[in-house]
Amino acid sequence: MTITEQPVRGWSPEAVVFDCDGTLMDTEQHWQDARIRAFHDFGLRPAPGFAERAKGVHYLACGRMMADEAGKPDLAPEITESLLSHFMDRVADDPVTMPGAAEFVHRLSGRLPLAVASNCPLTVVEQSLDRAGLLSCFRHIVVPGAPRPSGVTPEGGAFAEGVIRPKPWPDVYTTATLLCGARPERTLAVEDSLTGIESARRARLRVVGVGPQPPDGESAVDLWVPTLRAPQLLELDWVRGG
Repeated sequence: MTITEQPVRGWSPEAVVFDCDGTLMDTEQHWQDARIRAFHDFGLRPAPGFAERAKGVHYLACGRMMADEAGKPDLAPEITESLLSHFMDRVADDPVTMPGAAEFVHRLSGRLPLAVASNCPLTVVEQSLDRAGLLSCFRHIVVPGAPRPSGVTPEGGAFAEGVIRPKPWPDVYTTATLLCGARPERTLAVEDSLTGIESARRARLRVVGVGPQPPDGESAVDLWVPTLRAPQLLELDWVRGG
């Protein structure tokens, strides 16, 4: 047991909200391939460490980062368009779920309201989950750019111009929690990136981190597991159905 695992024991969520990329779907390699191809389209090369800096970043912000770090800020719109096009091609060709993700979702489906809070475009999320046979398990999918539902006001102020903002803003998690009819403090987020964890924490959710643990990752979550089939997760009472 980790020092952060105890708060999750003896507690059960009213809803569970999942990130998509890197949590449910194994798309990080797709994003990496798309970034490389987009750089290549414009005769550019990524700076060292760019892949790690871009992890969990909304694709619009990623396109701007790519253009700025290459010293070509004027190319941001074109690079962003190229990035998304290459990514969607890769997802269509090779949709892959993360280890244990499908089993974990099916285990909870029908017992708890489930939602997805993602920084990806809605069509990408829906296409990925549909190809994986998971789309019907989720009551709601929340992504940036949509109008905020009436009555949703995250901790710290209202949505900018009434629009759901990307992570690390709390908007996607606040909205998903409200749509599920749950209280923030009784909602669990499942995330793989520090950007997403920050978003969920700002929305006042508890968080399970999954995947390779980044520096300081454990201190940012209630529990960190290597995969969604980890025993310390599956043995929790509310996961087992107790």
